[in-house]
Amino acid sequence: MGDIVDKAHAAIGRVEALGELARSIFTRFDPERILANAREAESLVEHAEAPLPLAGKLVSVKDLFDEAGERTTAGSRLLRDRPAATRDSEAVARMKAAGAVMFGRTTMSEFAYSGVGLNPHHGTPGSALDAARIPGGSTSGGGVSVGLSLCDIALGTDTGGSIRIPSAINGLYGFKPSQHLVPRSGVHPLSQTLDSAGPLAATFEDAVAAFAVMSATTDPTSGSTVDAPMRLAIPVGAFVNALDASTADTFEATVAALRTAGHEIVELDVGFLNDNLDLNRIIVSAEAHALYKDDLDALETLGDPRVLKRIRFAETLSQADIDDAYAARKQVVARFSEIMAGHNALVAPTLQVAPPTIVEAETDFDQVNAAMLRNPSLVNLADGCALVMPVAAAREADAGTSLPGSLMIVGSRGADWSVLKAARALLPSVG
Repeated sequence: MGDIVDKAHAAIGRVEALGELARSIFTRFDPERILANAREAESLVEHAEAPLPLAGKLVSVKDLFDEAGERTTAGSRLLRDRPAATRDSEAVARMKAAGAVMFGRTTMSEFAYSGVGLNPHHGTPGSALDAARIPGGSTSGGGVSVGLSLCDIALGTDTGGSIRIPSAINGLYGFKPSQHLVPRSGVHPLSQTLDSAGPLAATFEDAVAAFAVMSATTDPTSGSTVDAPMRLAIPVGAFVNALDASTADTFEATVAALRTAGHEIVELDVGFLNDNLDLNRIIVSAEAHALYKDDLDALETLGDPRVLKRIRFAETLSQADIDDAYAARKQVVARFSEIMAGHNALVAPTLQVAPPTIVEAETDFDQVNAAMLRNPSLVNLADGCALVMPVAAAREADAGTSLPGSLMIVGSRGADWSVLKAARALLPSVG
């Protein structure tokens, strides 16, 4: 066997050693299929004329991405009997062509409609760093699969934080690209307006390489460095309001480290984002309801009641409410792009509060879900891009956990490579 097949064998062994826990991480895990993928990747790498950017990387696949021969069920019993996909989604095809090995299909919040990661059908895996705590959603299995070192990268989607929340909770790097850069053909939708696809990874460099492959783009200024010091925006009026004490302390310590490193820190009033946060709720619910309107009765018995409640919120809206939400969001996107001019990036806490336990999330889902989604979803509202990275916690969280903090580095639509270049420059100070 070659190195890639050996690596896949070893990773399969790690999954099998998890026993029942693996069932809450993967909706489907087929060792023979994975080994076949590994052999194909090995042959591709051996015969490539140049090094492949993801050669031998093991990549778990969120159960929203089509893979030829696999059912895409979106973590739901509603879709469990749908026909298998006949072709790979574009994102999967690009990863394979870059030498990656697809490594099982991961669990998720049903229909990708939650930032918590609970799933009553497959079970809910705990965070890779604290098994009692939520994994983060909706790319829950993906975050845990990388956090437990079962694989290198996870394919995820992000409608309101579904890449960045599990990345933060599992101590990973996660990148939510500008929506238009990664094709979503063959990806089961939740909201065509807000959905984006991107990677979660154990290392910054793997996250960047995966994004480059998924988007078929390269850094237009490759080889150059960021001018130092950078001009970094610190938000006022959004992202930093009502933080818990541990999150606030960690962000304050991180900003102090950036100042010490010589970067220019300027306050930026982004309160209009917080004022318009409910637009996401309206748009996503309206689009999800349109998608599942013929299945609502079936979901009463087959679905997650927490998700169904969020879909049915659309029934309280008038068409005027929905039209106004789209118009208002368009203005928000334009305003955010305008005020970000002249800044290398905006930096903010990824999460509002430390991740709660699974029991706490099940007991008070609405409040926990809103808290997990709040900061990340502001970026989707503005049609922006953002990388999250782990940072040292300033102190133990109020919830009694010493999980690392997470910093979100944000740019406006299309500023993806500028954000990634800024993030790389910040790593020595806070990473």
